[in-house]
Amino acid sequence: MDSSPTMLETTPLPSWERQWRGRSKSKRATKPLHKKEINHVSQQTLLLFSQLRYYLATWKTDNKQISRFAMKPKPYSVIDGAREALNSLEQLCQHELPVDFSTLAGNVTITSSSGQCNKVHFPSPLKEQDATAAIKGLEARVASAIANLRYGAEKPTVTVDIDRISGFLMSAYLTTIDGMDKTDPRVKEKIPDTDLNQAQSILYRRLSANLYSTKNPGEYYHIHGSLNADITLEMLGLRKHRPDLTDYRECINTIEAAVMKHTAAELDELNLKNGQAGIKAYTWEQFQELSHGKAMTSLPPFTVKPNPLDTTTPPVPFAASPGSGPQFALKGIKVLELCRIIAGPTIGRSLAAHGAQVIKITCPTLPDVPFFQLDVNTGKHCISLDLKNSPADRETFSFLLAEADVLIDGYRPGALAKLGYSPAHLAEVAKKRDKGFVYVVEDCFGGTGVEGAEWASRPGWQQIADCVSGVAYAQGKFMGLGDEPVVPPFPMSDYGTGALGSVAAMVGLYKRATEGGSWVGRTSLVQYDVFLQKLGLLPEQEQVRLREVFKAAEGGGGKGEGFFDLRHSDSVDEVGRRALRGMRGVVPFLFEGKSKMMNEGFSKGFGGVVRWPREAVEVEGLRVGCVRVARPNGWDTGRHRGGDVWEGWEEDEIRW
Repeated sequence: MDSSPTMLETTPLPSWERQWRGRSKSKRATKPLHKKEINHVSQQTLLLFSQLRYYLATWKTDNKQISRFAMKPKPYSVIDGAREALNSLEQLCQHELPVDFSTLAGNVTITSSSGQCNKVHFPSPLKEQDATAAIKGLEARVASAIANLRYGAEKPTVTVDIDRISGFLMSAYLTTIDGMDKTDPRVKEKIPDTDLNQAQSILYRRLSANLYSTKNPGEYYHIHGSLNADITLEMLGLRKHRPDLTDYRECINTIEAAVMKHTAAELDELNLKNGQAGIKAYTWEQFQELSHGKAMTSLPPFTVKPNPLDTTTPPVPFAASPGSGPQFALKGIKVLELCRIIAGPTIGRSLAAHGAQVIKITCPTLPDVPFFQLDVNTGKHCISLDLKNSPADRETFSFLLAEADVLIDGYRPGALAKLGYSPAHLAEVAKKRDKGFVYVVEDCFGGTGVEGAEWASRPGWQQIADCVSGVAYAQGKFMGLGDEPVVPPFPMSDYGTGALGSVAAMVGLYKRATEGGSWVGRTSLVQYDVFLQKLGLLPEQEQVRLREVFKAAEGGGGKGEGFFDLRHSDSVDEVGRRALRGMRGVVPFLFEGKSKMMNEGFSKGFGGVVRWPREAVEVEGLRVGCVRVARPNGWDTGRHRGGDVWEGWEEDEIRW
């Protein structure tokens, strides 16, 4: 027998194969092999045909299921989004960071203490968690680089907790004293009243800071009575006080009717004439076409530049801390904070969490939002000084300034300079003491000294930035309102901007330690919003999911009382209240019991137990977290008589 490889043991061709051959229209399929009809096949070939037939049949049966599986979109992951945002942030800020940053800073791990890492927590289309996780991650990386310089720590691992990032972004809404949050009317008994002009406590006056329709259809303008509603109300032809107006909707209708007598351009003129904050609402596309928009989109989220008036003072190395065990990255760094409300004070709070000694300085004659003291005063000492009218207080400030490393300026652009504390003055003090300053500025519009940034000197607040940058329009579209803006829930732009400011401060300290001289760090609410917008909106399928779960969480609530029933003129308080109610149903793990989300401690200043969100970052081998419970504005005034104000700082007992 021929034993060539082509003559294998054969088996008669099965009937299904003959039928298959009979249906084939290919000449090649019926062409005899070696001029012989194929009536037998090898066992190997038969096995191959049998397997092919089985898989073809299986594929036909399950084809629909397979198709559905293949088309199912991958759930959105905030952790993945935060990683991408961190890469983007470091790329945008590469010229602001130290040249050896990547070789010294630790790598970042992003996690979730609840295990709900893929969850978007907020009813918003904006990547707020991703953006702020990236910023806090960069903050912690800079702390790790400082630890490398200071303690020889080699690239310690950095951990960012996505759940705690959400706590950070709505910190004022989670903070409580003796179990009372900001909506509890009894909380006023615990907090000194710094609402000197009743701009917060009287609803009518509170709504002088709100978004309204203008004379032009489809045009919206955010007026802002700030911390004194008198000027804005009178500017609009309204009475400063209306005791008869206590209904929420009646107050809105009354003020909106006055706003609608003017176009946005006319309102701008009124605001500029009267020195008030306000802005027309723009889409993101419109903002990018503005002169100011073009200038701001060309900037990184923060800048750190040498103060040109002091480039000669020597490097100031970080002192090596004695003792064993974990140390703070900024132990011994002295910070003066001249800020109010949220964004600026958040810079100081974050620096305090890395061990800096932060003194918050407020003026007893200037108003502030009372409840925010519970939140942003954490970790600090607080004193009152009248730098405008009191020579004695100016002398005290000069004494503090002579020892300080960092000055945080959160007032209107140029306000501190008018009091005599400009970067030029800081440079003079630096040269006299032979040690540079880090001067950190946070404002609304940003762009000081930048060509084309025409609004750099204008005052503003978080809502103003959200309106000018297109953030409010994105929120309104998400809520099904089309071309009607709504300011997003919670002061997230405030907290994100504060985190950017803390990064700028720490980078400035690093550069002072390695290069010498004085440094100026700048950031703004608009710069945060621009970074947020550049990340893009959440994918459409994630936006659909958020709308579905938040509407389901509201159930059969009262008509018109749901989150998606909100309109442009609903106040930030109302937007936040409804968003918080929905979140308690959608992401309850952020609020349940004594979770890993919160710290608590007794405040001697407030006379009660304060609970506040824990820090969102950890750095291997370092301590991170505030060691002092919040106290009221001015509470430490005079408490250092007979001693150095920078010495003998206490650590409170803090539980979590």
